[in-house]
Amino acid sequence: MRCRPAVRGTVVGLLALGLLVPPPPAGAAPVAAAPARFVDAYPEVARAMRAAGTPYADWVGTGRSFLAFDPHGDGLAVEVLGDLGTADRIAVLVPGVDNTLRDFDRGLGGVSRRAPSVQARILYDEIRAAQPDARVAVLAWLGYDPPNGLGRAAARQESARPGAQALLDLVRTLARHRPAATVTLIGHSYGALVIGLAAPALPAQVTGIVTVGGVGMGVDEVGELHTGATVWAAEAPDDWIRWLPPLQVLGFGHGVRPAAPGFGARRMPVDGVTGHDGYLVSGTGTLRAVALLTLGRTGSVAGAAVAAR
Repeated sequence: MRCRPAVRGTVVGLLALGLLVPPPPAGAAPVAAAPARFVDAYPEVARAMRAAGTPYADWVGTGRSFLAFDPHGDGLAVEVLGDLGTADRIAVLVPGVDNTLRDFDRGLGGVSRRAPSVQARILYDEIRAAQPDARVAVLAWLGYDPPNGLGRAAARQESARPGAQALLDLVRTLARHRPAATVTLIGHSYGALVIGLAAPALPAQVTGIVTVGGVGMGVDEVGELHTGATVWAAEAPDDWIRWLPPLQVLGFGHGVRPAAPGFGARRMPVDGVTGHDGYLVSGTGTLRAVALLTLGRTGSVAGAAVAAR
């Protein structure tokens, strides 16, 4: 069972937490609805996760922090690593097709490198290794309902549109609470499309957009995104995504891939990357580059990309 897109598209940072929690047990006092308010939402979301039982209660039991959670349908979770309340550098990971709450921790097919929470942890550790004193937060953002499988739904934008609105809601919340912070958005595969549809309305705090194995961004060149953020793209030589046709016909297709030469995105190093799911893996040039971009060290990334060609 999948959640209705209209519900998912507006949930993060805006909906009452009463819509994010499972019904209370019989005889229990109802949980009062309250807006999901930045970091002060943590305790309420944790309460909802404990009420949902295993494994979600275990996640918060170990001290992990979540901005949002919904166990219904394919599920939703937004995990925060680092101190979001003081961060001046924020990275948001937007996953692609087939991601559900069930796989948030274990990864698609049980492959841990594909898990949003694992990727966020690896990126956070990479950033801290590059700059130990950085005030940084990384968000694993399963804040929309990605398509299931690589069929008709994945070839269209229906899932991406409410996802883009949910992402805008989140980023606007971040900008309101941390106006001096810079935000980097990282979209994998279909997640690149979600970011692309959100791009024209992104606040100025979003200074970098990164796509890794991006299917397309809904446009044919970077200028059509109408964003002030710098757009970067990584695509491994053996990533099957490069075989997608750069078309948009009758509602199918997502335009030119962001890593294609004609699109105009800045290229990123892909040394050490294998396949479609190997970008945010320890030791890859792409992971290192995303960490440096989050820290604002764009010159180092541009130089590394040239050297890797």
